[in-house]
Order: sequence, then structure tokens, then C-alpha cells
Amino acid sequence: MKSVLIVDDSRTSRRFLRDILERAGYNVVGEAINGQEGFDQYVKLVPDIVTMDITMPGVDGIESLKLIRKNNPNAKVVMITAAGQKEKMMEAVKFGAIEFITKPFMEESVLSALRRC
Repeated sequence: MKSVLIVDDSRTSRRFLRDILERAGYNVVGEAINGQEGFDQYVKLVPDIVTMDITMPGVDGIESLKLIRKNNPNAKVVMITAAGQKEKMMEAVKFGAIEFITKPFMEESVLSALRRC
């Protein structure tokens, strides 16, 4: 069973993702509300996959992705984007994002992105 860390400043998004992932048999090992907390949790929990919201206050998803990939170049990070974040998506790819999930979440697209990890 793959372990997943969910990083998103929206409680609703975190709950929605957790429900989808747990129903599909993933083990959600932690949640974080911003990029700094996401990085700290990553180092502590060493999950198989991280779902990372791009837009968060303070340390955003791109900065957190950079920190995680510096800590572990093989880290699997799936970025979560809202519509119209093409530039941010290109930046995330440059820094090693593996997959993207778009909000609002569609269960099948979430699961297929994680399967591709």
C-alpha cells in the first residue's frame, strides 16, 4: 500500500483528496496546510507520494517541491492546480513534478495521476 502526504491550505480539498485516496486503498500518512509544513512532514514521514497544491500562503507548492526534491531527488510529487495556472505548471515540471491534478477534483483523474507515479 502506497503512503501519501497531502499538502493543501484548503481543509475541504484535503478532506476530499483523503476520501478518494483512502477508498482506493492508499495510506494517507499526513496532511500539511502550507509548503513549509509539507516539507517538514515529508522529511519526517518519507511518504511514497506527495500531493502538493501550487497556490498556498507563505511557502507555496513550487518552493516546497524544490525543497523536497533537494532533500530526495527521487521524490514523487503530484502538483494540484486550479484552472489557468499554465505558467506555474511549466515551472513545476522544471523542478521535478511528476504529474498534475486539476481542481475541482475528479476521482478518476486523481487516481490515474497517482497510478502513473
